[in-house]
Amino acid sequence: MDQNEKIVMFGVTHVLAIDGFSSKIVGQATMPVKNNLTIYNDVYRSAVMEYGMWDQVRVDHGKDFYLTLFMQEKLASHRHNTERPPYLQTPSTKNHRIERIWPEINNRVNYPLKAALVQLVDQEELDMEDQMTRFCVSSLTCQLAQIGVNRTVQAWNAHRIPGRGIPNYLARDGCPNKLSTDLLPNASVAADWYDQEVGSLTRVSDFGTNPFPSSQDQEAAVRGFALQCPDTSVLLDNAVNNLPQPFRHGLKGLIDISRRNCQR
Repeated sequence: MDQNEKIVMFGVTHVLAIDGFSSKIVGQATMPVKNNLTIYNDVYRSAVMEYGMWDQVRVDHGKDFYLTLFMQEKLASHRHNTERPPYLQTPSTKNHRIERIWPEINNRVNYPLKAALVQLVDQEELDMEDQMTRFCVSSLTCQLAQIGVNRTVQAWNAHRIPGRGIPNYLARDGCPNKLSTDLLPNASVAADWYDQEVGSLTRVSDFGTNPFPSSQDQEAAVRGFALQCPDTSVLLDNAVNNLPQPFRHGLKGLIDISRRNCQR
């Protein structure tokens, strides 16, 4: 597993998990700030539930993998090959297989979105010190980035790697050992176990403070933006084709709509 922080300054971080044998991306999540519970639930847990128990998990030294490594060690006896350590922590530059996917994600997703946002900041049309702005920038950019990552992962898993084959085909049988759901609880329960045995974890990580007085106000803003922009994938499509204006316009519209619903 590895993370990418190319647009973390705008509240967007990706975490991906790749199978070392097949090179298939088996889990991924996009979030505002790296978070132990999100990584465990949306990347590690979902991948193990679908593909089976990994013999070994390899990550960098980031604290955001603590819950994942805790559960991997807790379940170590359920692995197919118990002779290997259940996990390794190495510098991110040595997570060789996963490093090959980042240029694809950066070129297809991160760089176009980041360029549009940097331009808005340089032109003083975005104040990233303002909590409302930070919240909206992160929310919309995460949404678009997730669409882009989904597309990139699908293309990666279906492409032919010279000398190896197609990741989807190579990973068709998954890992030998499958786990039942009772061994892999949801993130909240797993975090409770961690708290009891190790120490506390940060359960919620935000980029910017949620500005809405109530969930109803936030839902009203979401509905208002959906009327203005019913298909957000169009914003991404334009941005990756060097047409950032729709994304920039949509973002400023989201900020205006959100501000109005906070002031009612």
